[in-house]
Amino acid sequence: MFTVTRAAAKQIRRSAASGDTEELALRVAASRAGDGGIDYRMGFDDVGAGDALLSTNGVDVVIAAADKALLNGAVLDYVEIEPGDHRFIFLNPNDPHHRPPAE
Repeated sequence: MFTVTRAAAKQIRRSAASGDTEELALRVAASRAGDGGIDYRMGFDDVGAGDALLSTNGVDVVIAAADKALLNGAVLDYVEIEPGDHRFIFLNPNDPHHRPPAE
């Protein structure tokens, strides 16, 4: 299962409202990178044939069948990297470069 945190969901809803894409779902895609890690892509899109549609924290997410295995168990979060610098990050146990958050 793929999960969007509350912080990420809030930012996604803001982006959708400002871009006039409120009727679209967030498409999350993943592919293997040259270094063995995973590259991620996100954007607003319609649901297509063979796509999985899920709702997490009030956000509709679309994942293509080919990307399901790479995104299974992943979490999309929105965090402050340093003061004033917020970013989306993926926490993914399928990514060998994944580092769990510090406790």
